[in-house]
Amino acid sequence: MTITIETSLPHFEQLPENYAISLSEFGAISLAGEEQGKYLQGQVTCDVDSIDEHNLLHGAHCNAKGKTLAAFRLINHSSGYLLLQAKSSIETSLIELKKFGVFAKVDIDSADQLSFFALVGPRAAELIKSHYQQVPDSLNQVIQSGSTTIVYLAGLKERYLLIDENSQLQDFITQTELPVFSHQVWNLLEIKEGFPVLPETAIGEYVPQMLNLQAINGISFTKGCYLGQETVARMQYLGKNKRALFSLTGNAGEEEASPETIEIRMGDNWRKAGDVLISYRADNGQVDLQAVLASDIAEDAQLRIKGQEASTLSIAQLPYTN
Repeated sequence: MTITIETSLPHFEQLPENYAISLSEFGAISLAGEEQGKYLQGQVTCDVDSIDEHNLLHGAHCNAKGKTLAAFRLINHSSGYLLLQAKSSIETSLIELKKFGVFAKVDIDSADQLSFFALVGPRAAELIKSHYQQVPDSLNQVIQSGSTTIVYLAGLKERYLLIDENSQLQDFITQTELPVFSHQVWNLLEIKEGFPVLPETAIGEYVPQMLNLQAINGISFTKGCYLGQETVARMQYLGKNKRALFSLTGNAGEEEASPETIEIRMGDNWRKAGDVLISYRADNGQVDLQAVLASDIAEDAQLRIKGQEASTLSIAQLPYTN
């Protein structure tokens, strides 16, 4: 049975209490092999040694200069690892991981055989329990039920990520009878939660701290060496980082082009304030943006989207502090 995707894009406060999301722009890199843990530990910012079959880690994969190629959630899956992330960052990250992986006993590939859906809302746990053997929670964030991996993501909206072959997930999602929204709604939730999503234009542009990875426990400063560590450590201990990830909300005006640049009012003029990573425009004209701006920007700064003079933006509070 084919799932019908809702064409509407509600404002955050207008979303239904319970719904599903078809994650068409979400994917993963898989790693498996005798040296999978040792190899990945030397490539990413999080402490891979601290993962077990029931927890997840936030992390970043950097190049040698310490610039972020991908921001991911790491889980155990089928005796290997999955680096869950936006599809936009997979190709570049995969190339770099494979480049060094030839020297280790590890198989690295994109997990193209897997599909991804999310359930959101207070009924999600009940619906999962009616179909699967177990429901993940804050203590056991990752569980395996048959062929399906289910991941619990705490936050402003309780989310459950379901991973399996498409046919298996479609059957379950259809049975829930929930409205199913497009991947854009997932981006809206990531914006609100402050989890960085890198479009192709942002790959290799920011050190992890500019994306708030340290604020969501995505960087270990006590683990051994990894690619780009010198830059990441210098940013942390010398206080050289001057940028951060922000969630912005407001009105986009009449233009519907995807926003790219944020401007700030300086007296009678407007100057560039930062760059947009992802955006969500609701049907009512409300817009939510994830952008990298100066970390010391004033909370009451007057902001707008470049090229959309009628737009107005304000800084929204994130569920964590930098």
